[in-house]
Amino acid sequence: MKNTNNTIALGAQAVAAALIFNSGQVAAQEKAPKCEEDNTVECEANQTDQAIERIRIHGVQDSVYLFEKSGDLRRVADLVDTPQVITVLTQDQIQESGKTDLKDILAAQAGVTLGTGENGNAFGDRYIIRGHEARSDVFVDGLRDPGMTTRESFATERVEITKGPSSTFAGRGSSGGAVNSVTKTASTEYNFGRVDASVGSDEHTRLSVDYNLSLSDDAAIRLNALTAEQDKPGREGISRERDGLQVSAVYLPQDSLSFIADLYYLDAKDVPDLGSYFDQTTRAPLKNIPVYAQESDMLDSEVTTLTFRTKYEINEDFTFYNATRVGKTENAYITTGMRGGNRDATDPVAPSAATLSISTHQGWQDVDYLSTQFNLFWNTEGFGFKHKWVFGAEFSDESVDNGVFDITNNNPSNCLTSGRRGVTESYCLLDGNGIQVDNISQLMGRSYQRGITDAAYDIKTSSIYAMDTVALSKHLELFFGLRRDSFDLSNDTIGRSGEFLYDYSDQMYNGHIGLVYDFNQDTNVYVNYSTATNINGGESDLGASCGYGGLCGTPEQVLQSDPEKVENIELGTKWMLFDGKLLFSGSIFQITKSDVMESVGDSYSNLGTLNTGENRVKGIELGFTGNITDELSIQFSAASMNAEIINSFNEESIGLTLSNFADKSAYLQLRYQLSDKFVLGGDYSYQSEMYGGQPDTAAGYDSENARYSIVVPSYQVVNLFASYTLTEDLNLRLNVGNALDKEYWTAAYRSGSFMYLGDARNTRLTVNYQF
Repeated sequence: MKNTNNTIALGAQAVAAALIFNSGQVAAQEKAPKCEEDNTVECEANQTDQAIERIRIHGVQDSVYLFEKSGDLRRVADLVDTPQVITVLTQDQIQESGKTDLKDILAAQAGVTLGTGENGNAFGDRYIIRGHEARSDVFVDGLRDPGMTTRESFATERVEITKGPSSTFAGRGSSGGAVNSVTKTASTEYNFGRVDASVGSDEHTRLSVDYNLSLSDDAAIRLNALTAEQDKPGREGISRERDGLQVSAVYLPQDSLSFIADLYYLDAKDVPDLGSYFDQTTRAPLKNIPVYAQESDMLDSEVTTLTFRTKYEINEDFTFYNATRVGKTENAYITTGMRGGNRDATDPVAPSAATLSISTHQGWQDVDYLSTQFNLFWNTEGFGFKHKWVFGAEFSDESVDNGVFDITNNNPSNCLTSGRRGVTESYCLLDGNGIQVDNISQLMGRSYQRGITDAAYDIKTSSIYAMDTVALSKHLELFFGLRRDSFDLSNDTIGRSGEFLYDYSDQMYNGHIGLVYDFNQDTNVYVNYSTATNINGGESDLGASCGYGGLCGTPEQVLQSDPEKVENIELGTKWMLFDGKLLFSGSIFQITKSDVMESVGDSYSNLGTLNTGENRVKGIELGFTGNITDELSIQFSAASMNAEIINSFNEESIGLTLSNFADKSAYLQLRYQLSDKFVLGGDYSYQSEMYGGQPDTAAGYDSENARYSIVVPSYQVVNLFASYTLTEDLNLRLNVGNALDKEYWTAAYRSGSFMYLGDARNTRLTVNYQF
């Protein structure tokens, strides 16, 4: 009779060894099992467990690009059997792409675009998923990560992008989707280490360390550390610095009980760049702009979090899980904007001459938060069906202080310009003859000190939910869930409308229901209905600036407002191809957002209408992830969408598209294993034309000329990489970003004053040493 244990052991070890070493994953040193010669079966079983554990720990399965389970334990089904599009970006894929900041990782994906902040607000990252704001819908290990921070991937195992509303899991928000980062955790199974050191163009240096130490059979510790700095490619003087540390510890007092503790710290110091501006004469962004950042410009983000996770398998039917996090972020920015125009007619040097003038945009934000989530998993049978229940409760307390800096320009102005505030003394980059002035970075001679708090935001949220996955038959599964969120919000604001204290409470109800029909073990079709809700003033960084997600209305009017409602209907299919090595997904969806708050006036005040807007996004999305052959890996996604304003207080907006919304987008990453040592690959991203405007509202439109006011041109970016394995422990990787050196823009402010500029061509050489 064939020895099945031996077959399994050899197969698991072969998969683990081939994929871990050939893919550049961390090389783990197994603790040698104490196997006796007369107990071969037990020895092989131990080796099997370790091989499978290695696959689980490092995210390596049948493909370096394919991962089958969500990092959110509440999603009990495999991703192929989940009735929703969830894109998983593995550690291998992220590292080979050469992208390190979460913003860059997400911006390349189909269906995801970037947004700009209110009045140049440079706090952290802003994402738009399927046309809807997702800046507050970022999670780490299933817990919301509040605050507009800079997010780095040095301690990230995987990134999951959920497409479509998912408030049963996420709570408030998640209108178009959500992002969940899965962090690296310690393992008792191995001792391993990895060092990545890279140098490159634009003064690029980066050093990261990943080290896991098994202290005993029951305890382990893992250290991830980072230090990095570089100039923005093509923009000398615009810089990025990162210093980070994560310490993860695990304790396993018994087989059924685990405790994990993570301490995370990131200090990001950037000199930001607001890029170009939209020239209404040429109907295009101004190209080849000078670097105009001032010496005082900065974008600082300091993040400290402490997370505890407990998992207890009570018995084969019940499992308890808790995750609790306390965190603090400190964010601050002072940045310079540039716009084109003319000197005023009263300018003494060159009246009415064309010029480029600069302006100051600034603010700070402190965030303190506590979040805890309890889950009880119950596998049972009832009414003749198998159920996988998840019962949960959450509590979060977020306190956010937003403020301004007191700015002094110590150098004299050099021109007069006119604007909303009339004729003002300004700083121009061009002299009276149209020639660029000297010492641009010192033009203003700014000094600053921290000023007042202009918005003190606090929200406490209590939530309960229940979800179930029911096997109705051999081929049909039912998914459903319900959630209630109760919140108490207060926001003491000072703005253009005056000083107001907002204080109100409400409850929100959301749910999802879906069916998955399996034609066979590799092919299914699904239908899904899900909801989401957004509260008035849900964005913590905007006070009473109604036009960008802040509070709309007076404190009395806010009490009368209802949450914005989102409904999603999705029909899709998923196939496992090539013996389960390649996942294909396709979906058709419609997202309708109603009761939308709409700004009235200058967008910086609380003037707005309550629950008068409605918009709809329809689309189709296709994706491939995994291995086409043993040598060729792929991650591909493409989305074709249409957005339309259905109802609005402003009738002229009806029929227009949403702002910062790309009708078409695509991402393709390929990896080809030429030999045991040599890998070639690259990625391609495409984004169609977009139009500037306020979030979740119609793009700005010039009715007189029947055209959209601010246009972000379509773009295509090609990145390349190659890696070579010198020894079992030493690997080299070369990345060439924006290989065709195309100038492109990723987002536009509603007035066109800022247009974020993509990175120019750049190169990186990375040495990976494993020990």
